[in-house]
Amino acid sequence: MGAFHWPKTTKSSNNSIYEWEMKNLLTKFHLPDAQEDQNPETKGKEKENTNDEDKQLELVEEKLKEQQQEHERARSEWDFKLSAVVSTSSSAFAAAAISDALGVIEFDQSEKLIATGGIARKIRIYRLQSLLSNNEGGDDVARLEHANACDYYMTTPAKLSSLRWRPGSDGRILGSGDYDGVVMEYDLERRVPVFERDEHGGRRVWSVDYSHWGPVVAASGSDDGTMQMWDPRCDGGKSMAAVQPSGARSSVCCVEFNPFGGPLVAVGCADRKAYGYDVRRLVDPVLVLDGHDKTVSYVRFFDGSKIVSAGTDGCLKLWNTDDSSVIRTYKGHTNRRSFVGLSVWRNGGLLGCGSENNQVFVYDTRWGQPIWVHEFGTVARACCDGGFVSCLCWRQVEVDQCTLVAGGSNGVLQVFVGRRKSFQ
Repeated sequence: MGAFHWPKTTKSSNNSIYEWEMKNLLTKFHLPDAQEDQNPETKGKEKENTNDEDKQLELVEEKLKEQQQEHERARSEWDFKLSAVVSTSSSAFAAAAISDALGVIEFDQSEKLIATGGIARKIRIYRLQSLLSNNEGGDDVARLEHANACDYYMTTPAKLSSLRWRPGSDGRILGSGDYDGVVMEYDLERRVPVFERDEHGGRRVWSVDYSHWGPVVAASGSDDGTMQMWDPRCDGGKSMAAVQPSGARSSVCCVEFNPFGGPLVAVGCADRKAYGYDVRRLVDPVLVLDGHDKTVSYVRFFDGSKIVSAGTDGCLKLWNTDDSSVIRTYKGHTNRRSFVGLSVWRNGGLLGCGSENNQVFVYDTRWGQPIWVHEFGTVARACCDGGFVSCLCWRQVEVDQCTLVAGGSNGVLQVFVGRRKSFQ
């Protein structure tokens, strides 16, 4: 259970990578071959430049060694383990495999409650502590059933594609986007819908989010090719603005406001690009992140100057918002057509995503390969061939310990705990 899958890296392969990087960097200096030029006049200039070039080469070599050490540390800094598995009883598995596919997981602002949604047309609310404190299997993994593990659930009118807790509501208001193109808000204390907005022409809403300043505004992205901003305080949600990022009206797959309070909202589209808009002037994007080969399925702010994107080209990218450049690309997981989730843990510099080969992947932002891979299938779910990990969410607390919750297309919820190793 939870076998560790790590890209095979030997000492010789590390040396090969080092030599390859050295070779590429050295070519930037265009060092002449000893027999290329025998002109005495140029020899004098070469001697004058020798000391400078030697110093430059020493600096390059020192930098590469530091990078290699950083990569080694990134690959071995964390220990992860599976702590809880929440599934449907085996007797109901056939129906659950079809109807219980999870599409979204979100922690509330207190980082103590978890909301999930998906094909089952249910919003389930769990207390993280109750998931981690139960252990019925005797192997340090709590094995629970959804019916008993969740505090309560609410039935929704349509399949859910997105959930977001409304800031400033003390965990009481939860927003959703659904397959019928409707945005709704639910009062979790009374367990009733309190807001409904249908402005996307019945086209599926893939993503909803709220701003992190007052008064709170919201945005939704849809298959109709638009991102719409609206005011949830107004009856029916007064429209504030709408943008169409793609001229071809490609689907808007993800929307996220800057969680650090800035005016930027990021949008990912099926036209293979991600965009950044200043909410004070939505006429044109202030950022265009162009580097994926297929649909941009997720965008997440990593910090005030970096954005992480995921694409169905099977890679994640870390972008610098100052100049729209790619800082690093992350590869290893499989993603060709499905939403497999993307979450960032800012305190520890980790990324989490799913995969269409039914695995959970964790990346350290300092290195382009996965640092941890977990097989999501269980013995009880062995018949679920072709399943995939469809959603994830990090708990945004602490520094040396982390919690990652992941959901699958088979309706199984798994909770992982990671601990940072101490280095002497």
